Amino acid sequence: MFVDLPLDQLRAYRPPLPEPDGFDAFWRRTLDGAAAFDLDARFTETDAGLSQLHTCDVEFSGFGGHRVKGWFLMPRAAGGPLPCVVQYLGYGGGRMHPHDWLLWPAAGYATLVMDTRGQSGPNRPGDTPDPVAAANPGVPGKLTQGLLDPDGYYYRRVYTDGVRAVAAARGHAAVDATRIVVAGGSQGGAIALAVAGLVPGLAGALIDVPFLTHIRRAVEITDEGPYGELTRYLAGARTEVDAALHTLDHFDGLNFAVRASASALFGTALRDPVTPASTGFAAYHHYAGPKELRTWRFNGHEGGGGHQRAEEIRFVRGLMG
Repeated sequence: MFVDLPLDQLRAYRPPLPEPDGFDAFWRRTLDGAAAFDLDARFTETDAGLSQLHTCDVEFSGFGGHRVKGWFLMPRAAGGPLPCVVQYLGYGGGRMHPHDWLLWPAAGYATLVMDTRGQSGPNRPGDTPDPVAAANPGVPGKLTQGLLDPDGYYYRRVYTDGVRAVAAARGHAAVDATRIVVAGGSQGGAIALAVAGLVPGLAGALIDVPFLTHIRRAVEITDEGPYGELTRYLAGARTEVDAALHTLDHFDGLNFAVRASASALFGTALRDPVTPASTGFAAYHHYAGPKELRTWRFNGHEGGGGHQRAEEIRFVRGLMG
C-alpha cells in the first residue's frame, strides 16, 4: 500500500530544515581533522578474472587516518582520463567482489567502490573495520553508536570516509578529477547526498531512495529497519530523545542538500516503508543544484531497480557529453 503522503502533496512537500547551530563549523572542523592525515591512496592491481577491465584493490586513509578499503575498476581499452563514479553502499553490506560492480566500467567509466567501515553481511562481505568504540550503549546495528554526541557519532566517520574516497578517485592518474559523480542507494544515497553537500566541484550525484534524510519525520512514520534501531533505542532512553535528535540533525540529508551544487538525479518510491517517500521528496525539493527526480509509484525500497539504473546511465552520459 502507499505508506506516505499522496503524490500531489509530495510534489510540494518542503519541510523546514533541521539545521543545528554551528553545522558548517562542525563539518569544517571534521574535514580539517581528516585532512591532517596523509590520504596515502593505494591502488594495487589484482586479478579478478575480468579480462576487459583494470581491477585494483584500493586502500586510503579516512576519518582519523583509519584505513578504508575499496575497489577501483576501469575499461582496459579506455584512452585518456576518464570520468569516475564513486559508489557508496547500502546498509549492512560491504564492498563485495569486483565482478559485482561492472555497470559503470561497462558504460565506459571508471568506478571507485568505497567499503563501509564496520559493516558486512553474509552475501555482501566487507573488509574495513571501525576501530572506534561506541560512546554509549546502543541497540544492535550502527544507528545508535555514539548517538548522544555529534563528535562521536558513527556517521561522522562514514561521511568523512565518503569525502576522502572522492579525493582518492581524483588522485588516480586515469581519472579526470573534474568529472566525478557520487552515487548510492539507501545508506549509499545518504552518503552521496552528504558528500555532494561537502565537496565542491563534483560533476553529478545519483541519489536513490536516500536514507538518513528528514530523519525526525522518518522516525515518526516508520518502524522498519534501520530506522527501527532508533525507535527501539529511544523507547528505553526516554530522557535522551532531545540529545539524540540534536546529534542526528548534524547528519540529516536535508542540511547537505541545500549546500549541494552538482547536477543530481534522485529516485524515490511511493510504497517504500524503509525510506518513506516524503523524506526523499523533501531532500529533492531542498537540493540546491540542478536536479531531476524519478518516482516509482508501485515500488518499495527497491525503487526503480534496473529502470532507475537505465535512467542513471542516461543522466551521466548527458553530464559527460
